[in-house]
Amino acid sequence: MKNQTSLIQNIFRFILAAFMVYAGISHLTFNRIDFQAQVPDWLPFSKDLVVVLSGYVEIALGLGLAFWKRQRVNFGWALAVFFLLVFPGNIAQYLDGKDAFGALDSDRARLIRLFFQPVLIVWALWSAGSWADYRSKKTKN
Repeated sequence: MKNQTSLIQNIFRFILAAFMVYAGISHLTFNRIDFQAQVPDWLPFSKDLVVVLSGYVEIALGLGLAFWKRQRVNFGWALAVFFLLVFPGNIAQYLDGKDAFGALDSDRARLIRLFFQPVLIVWALWSAGSWADYRSKKTKN
C-alpha cells in the first residue's frame, strides 16, 4: 500500500469503521429481529443465520478498516463489495413493505434509504484510499 490518506479521509474511515462495528453488534443483539426484515424471502437460508453471519462480517470489516493499515485499501474494496451484496435485501425490504428499526415504517422512508447505499460504497472506497490506489495503478499501466 503506497497511497496515503488525508486526515479527513482517516476521520471518515474511522467513523465508517465504528458504524460497521456498531451495526455488526446490533445484528447480533438488540436489532437482530429488525435486520431479519431485510433478508429476502427468496434467499435459501435461515434469516437469522444470514443476520448473524452478516453481523460478524460487519464487525470484521469495521475492525480491519480501522486497524489493519497495510490492508486498508483491500478492506475498502471488501466493504464496498459487502454493501453491494446486501443491497438486494434493502430492495426486497422496500418492495415487500417490511418495517424495521422504527424509522423504516413507510415506503417513502424505505425508498430514501436505497439512495444511501451508493453513498456508503463511495465512502468506503474514498476513505480507505481504495479508489485512489486503483487510479494510480491504472495510470502506471
